[in-house]
Parts: sequence; structure tokens; C-alpha cells
Amino acid sequence: MRVLDFDNTIYDGESPLDFYLFSLRFAPRNIRYILPVIYHLIRYQRSKSSREDIEKAINKYIHQFLTSFDDIPTVVNAFWDSHMHKIKPWYTPRPDDVIITASFNYTMDEFMRRTGISCCICSTIDYETLELIHLNFGDNKVKAFKEVFGDDAVPDEYYTDNLVDLPMMRYAKKAFLVKGNSVTPYEAG
Repeated sequence: MRVLDFDNTIYDGESPLDFYLFSLRFAPRNIRYILPVIYHLIRYQRSKSSREDIEKAINKYIHQFLTSFDDIPTVVNAFWDSHMHKIKPWYTPRPDDVIITASFNYTMDEFMRRTGISCCICSTIDYETLELIHLNFGDNKVKAFKEVFGDDAVPDEYYTDNLVDLPMMRYAKKAFLVKGNSVTPYEAG
């Protein structure tokens, strides 16, 4: 089983940030969230944010952000129409791939539909209440993987760009670090 992180691994960039910036054309008043978004993104990229820190930040803003759109699916479709080119050239989707990501279901569901991949373990926003249900981040990825596939399932390969995924990297039989389009085996030292 091949399991892959999404942002900066197979997608060139942070798709939540790209979605946020793209969405400003639909709801320009959402510019007010730019400083908190950048602050938490930088802390995440530097592995300085705990899961609890990020959950608090998401819960503080996500409902207001999503309710600012008249039609979320229209915004998501327009986003992927203009951002599918950001899938890195090294990555060729396989129907049995498992994507495991901190990105949210409201954008990942459409990506999965377009690529024919059937399994995505991602952060989840309740479509009715627009509240955070699950943040799939750090050690939460191993737990979420086991909940879907069982305690005995172990990924044959795991691909990521960030050592924040070390718990999942250690759990897989083989791990790979992705930098740009370069994929190199990771050996725990």
C-alpha cells in the first residue's frame, strides 16, 4: 500500500493557503484572516505548532470563513480547475493510493474525485455545522490510518515532505522524503 502526504509532497505548495488566497476573489472581506493564516502556516512548516494550537486556530476562524461563500462547491471546483497543474510531475495517481493529509475534506473530496483515488484520510469539517471534527496532523495520522485500515495494517511506502510526519514515517515499512520533485529514501537515524 502506497500512502502519501499531500501538501508539498504531491501538491506543489500548501493547498489550504492556496485555496484561501484563491477564495479572496469570491469573498474579498476574508482578507482579514491573512495574518492568522500566515502565522499558523509558518509555525506548522517549522514544526513549532502543536495539534492543539492548530485546532484552536481553525475552530476560531473556519465557520466564519466558510459561511462567507454563497456556494462552497462552486469555489472548490473553480479552485481545482485552476490548481490541478500544481500536482508535481513525479506523482502519478493510482486508484489504490491512500492520501493522508492535514488538508480539509471540503477541498480534498473534489481532488479525489478528479484523480480517481478512493481513499483520503484528511482533516474533517462537518458539512452541516462547518465545525472542525478531526485534525489529521502529526501523530494523529497514525491513529487515523489505523482507524481506517486496522491495527495490523502497515503502509508499504509513505511519502512526505516534512519531518512533522515522523510518526507515520516510522510506522511505514519504507519512508521517502520529497523535496520539490526529488524523492529520496528516508532512514531513521
